[in-house]
Amino acid sequence: MKRKAGGGHLALGRLKAGKMNQTEKAYAEHLSALQHAGEILWFRFEGIKLRLADNTFYTPDFAVLAADGVMEMREVKGFWQDDARAKIKIAADQYPFRFIAVRVRPKKDGGGWAVEEF
Repeated sequence: MKRKAGGGHLALGRLKAGKMNQTEKAYAEHLSALQHAGEILWFRFEGIKLRLADNTFYTPDFAVLAADGVMEMREVKGFWQDDARAKIKIAADQYPFRFIAVRVRPKKDGGGWAVEEF
């Protein structure tokens, strides 16, 4: 584990809340292009925190307002770890939003973003 200022620890590969990793930065650029093209109206990184149960929350990577007026919660993944897949499925059952997970599609497979809806 890495030590952070103040003596606490951060798990390797995890950033503090509000900080995007490289894949999230690339996806934010993609969302900006979609917004400029009118395909989405608005987006915000870690802008919404959803309560799933007592002391259990899910913060999607991006909250997105689609051009059709539907709110979407988008999760950017390199791979799934911990209870992330379970949390997005539980959230999809509890909230009236469209839940979408995206991951980078390898260039050999055409590049872009692979999409999974919940």
